[in-house]
Amino acid sequence: MEYTKLGNSDLIISRICMGCMGFGEAGNGQHSWTIDEEHSRKIIKKGLELGVNFFDTAIAYQNGTSEQYLGRAIKDFVRREDVVIATKFLPRTNEEIKAGITGQQHIEKMLDKSLQNLGMDYVDLYIYHMWDYNTPLHDIMEGLNNAVKSGKVRYIGISNCFAYQLAKANALAEKAGFAKFVSVQGHYNLIFREEEREMARICHEDNIAMTPYSALAGGRLSKRPGETSKRLQEDSYAHLKYDATVQQDCVIINRVAQLADQYGVSMTEISLAWLLTKVTAPVVGATKLYHIVDAAKAVGLTLTIDELAFLEEPYFPHKLVGVMAQNTPAAAKDKHVWSTGSQKI
Repeated sequence: MEYTKLGNSDLIISRICMGCMGFGEAGNGQHSWTIDEEHSRKIIKKGLELGVNFFDTAIAYQNGTSEQYLGRAIKDFVRREDVVIATKFLPRTNEEIKAGITGQQHIEKMLDKSLQNLGMDYVDLYIYHMWDYNTPLHDIMEGLNNAVKSGKVRYIGISNCFAYQLAKANALAEKAGFAKFVSVQGHYNLIFREEEREMARICHEDNIAMTPYSALAGGRLSKRPGETSKRLQEDSYAHLKYDATVQQDCVIINRVAQLADQYGVSMTEISLAWLLTKVTAPVVGATKLYHIVDAAKAVGLTLTIDELAFLEEPYFPHKLVGVMAQNTPAAAKDKHVWSTGSQKI
């Protein structure tokens, strides 16, 4: 395993972040393909053995049971100070807005609940899960700064935002003397590269870490066309993100398979080896032991310039889909898509 700093923070993270969205009670949240605590613990333990020290979860994942599984496993398997734990909070709900709950109050409440779920006194990285168009930005940034000053949060990150929003938030934070975002978690992989338009550029210039989710496109970049899995069949959100471009994306997926055959490695290793040339640490979900094993192996695989170009050449522009397509002022006005039981996250 290789390690690096998380952007402008002092956090030393593994180049692979274990995504914990697949952990939790399936009947208590949004995904039928999630795994129970016994199997989650085995994967977390294997990740630790492979040198993974960076774990990402969210209060929205299976109504907090993902946080609970992760927290108990970390307590049993490793010293708290030897790992970097990230979790995320959602925007205010309509009910909170009607009740007059401020952004600061909301963040404090969400953070305390996540810490309770995790069984921890602090999190290393607290992530703004998606932009809240119904709450003043100053209120959000002050609430996050309060969390840092309290010692409950070491650094803050953001997810599912546009580059202008990240720039706007950090400019406000700098002017007000608040904590600034040190990382961004967006949708980025070999078949969805829209983050390269603007987000990658601002992150490079400002040393903001990119820790993208959907690193394997919901499993599409780890399986040959025609191969399937429970998640590929049942993950309705991934179908929403990728089904419309399946023919064009298969050209790239076939090239991933071709290189995997040449190297004698898994498609996961090829896909992540490419992504590791672009970002600080991809968030890689794991619901089977070999998922995290293959992800860890990717860190040691170096593709040539020609091979990287071979993978990139067939790409064509994609429309925004999923959360980013919904996360606009108009969508926020119409309805909230971020309740903890929602399938939109």
